[in-house]
Amino acid sequence: MAEKKSLEITWLGHATVKVLTPAGTTIVIDPWLEGNPAYPVDSGALDRVDLMLLTHGHGDHIGGAESLAKKHKPTVVAIFELAGLMVGKGIENTVGMNIGGTYKFRDVTIHMTEARHSSGVEHEGKFLYAGEAAGFVVEIENAPTVYHAGDTALFYDMKIIGEFLKPQIAMLPIGDFYTMGPRQAAVAAEWLGAKVILPIHFGTFPALHGRPEHLRAELKARGAAPEIIDWKPGDTYTP
Repeated sequence: MAEKKSLEITWLGHATVKVLTPAGTTIVIDPWLEGNPAYPVDSGALDRVDLMLLTHGHGDHIGGAESLAKKHKPTVVAIFELAGLMVGKGIENTVGMNIGGTYKFRDVTIHMTEARHSSGVEHEGKFLYAGEAAGFVVEIENAPTVYHAGDTALFYDMKIIGEFLKPQIAMLPIGDFYTMGPRQAAVAAEWLGAKVILPIHFGTFPALHGRPEHLRAELKARGAAPEIIDWKPGDTYTP
């Protein structure tokens, strides 16, 4: 009997995450490689990409999208306007969807959710409109449902995401300044009802001062008890 494989989630620094499904599909979310001081360059983690998800157009979330997409030819999923800009960069196999929509790829079902953040792509010293910022809830066959919130503030409809899509693992930004910090993230975790929180978007720059221990303290004060994973870039979480 073949050994049943588990879900693997690898943090590649900042908001860049690789998800390997039990069926072997490799998903990369918000790839920022070149110029990312937190990227573990010796990880060898991105030797294959089947599916790429882009939450918004800022350089610290799509800085590696073009090079990875041209190398591995994955299906690239983003909000409609950002997908169009990626086509303009010569990226093939784009899917331009919108908030509230669902897209099926092999063994995963992708739900695009809202996020509260700005979005634009820098081009020749100007910022081009790149649609709304978004998040993704990814349902995976034979694995827990995963939520990557992208860059966001706390917003009340996270309750709907929790009630309707029921993510069991939530990747939440906690750094503060550009996104929600630990206090808001603790409320988000409670509203989502996720059992496991994987903190992202912290520690890359001095301004991103939120830390997992701060989130844990905020959750304890609220009487909530999801598992907070202390990880560093290059670490892999397996449920």
